[in-house]
Amino acid sequence: MSRNAVLFALMCLVWGLTWLPIKVGAQHVPPVFLAASRFVIAGTLMLAWAGRDVLKVPAAAWPRVVMTALLLNTGNYTLLFWGTAQAPTGLAAIVNFATIPIFTIIASYLIEGHAIGGRKLAAIGLGAVGLGFLFSTRALGGLAAAKGGPLELWGLAAVAAGTLLYCFGAVWSRPVMGRIPTLTLAGWQTLIGGFGLCLMSALLEDVKPAHFAALVSWPVLPAVAVLVIGGSLIGFTIYLRLVRDWGAFRAGLYAFISPAVAVGAGVFALGEPFGPAEAIGSLLMFGAAAIALKR
Repeated sequence: MSRNAVLFALMCLVWGLTWLPIKVGAQHVPPVFLAASRFVIAGTLMLAWAGRDVLKVPAAAWPRVVMTALLLNTGNYTLLFWGTAQAPTGLAAIVNFATIPIFTIIASYLIEGHAIGGRKLAAIGLGAVGLGFLFSTRALGGLAAAKGGPLELWGLAAVAAGTLLYCFGAVWSRPVMGRIPTLTLAGWQTLIGGFGLCLMSALLEDVKPAHFAALVSWPVLPAVAVLVIGGSLIGFTIYLRLVRDWGAFRAGLYAFISPAVAVGAGVFALGEPFGPAEAIGSLLMFGAAAIALKR
C-alpha cells in the first residue's frame, strides 16, 4: 500500500471521528462556543505554521477573504455544531458530506454560470429525495422509533443549511486561491471565521465562566484537541497533499468513507440508532453524490 493510500485512510478516519467530539463537547459547553474555541485555536496555529507567507494577502483580496470566512466557517459551523448537538452524529455527517457535491453544483451555477446538465440535474434530484427521506423519517414517526429528541429534524436541517453556506463560500473563494498561499488563505479564513463564531456565541448563547473552565477540563479539552489537531491540522494537511498528488476528484472520495466512520462511532460509542429508514435515505444521498462527483 502506498503512503498516500495510508494517508487517505487516516484522513477518512480522522474526519469521520471528528463528529464524536462535537457531540461530546456540546454536552458540556454551548455548541457554537465550542466551535469558536476550535477555530480560533486552529486558525492561530495555521497562521503560525504559514510562517513568512502569513502576510501574502493582496489588499484587494481581503474583502473576499473576510466574506468567505464568514460563510465557510462562521455561518456554516454555527449551524453545523448546533445541528450536530441535536441530531445523531452519523446522520449529521451523512447530510454534510453527501450534500457538498450537490450544493457545489448549485453554487457554481448561481455564481459562475456553470451549466447544469442532465447528469447534474439527476444528482440534485436524487439528493433532494434522499434528504427528504431522511427528514421525513425524523418527522413522521422516526423520532419515536429512534427515541430521539424533538430537535433532531431541525438539527439535520441546520447541518444542511450550514453545508449550503460552506459550498457558496468555497466557490466564492476560487478567484483568490491562486493569488494567496493555500495555508495562508485557510489560516485567515479559519481565524476570521473563529472570531465570527465568538460573536455568534455571544449573541445566541448564555456563556458562563464555568464554560471557559470546562475548555481545559475533561472531556471538553480532549474533544477540542481532536477537533483542532485531527480535524483542522492533520486532516487538512493530508487533504492538500492528496489534492496535489491525486487530484480533487480522487481525494474527494472521503465523502463516501468518512460518513460510515461517523455512523459506526455514533452507534458504538453513543448508542445512536441507525435503522433501515436511515440506511435507505443515506444510500439515496450517496448515490446522488456519486453522480455529482463522476468525472
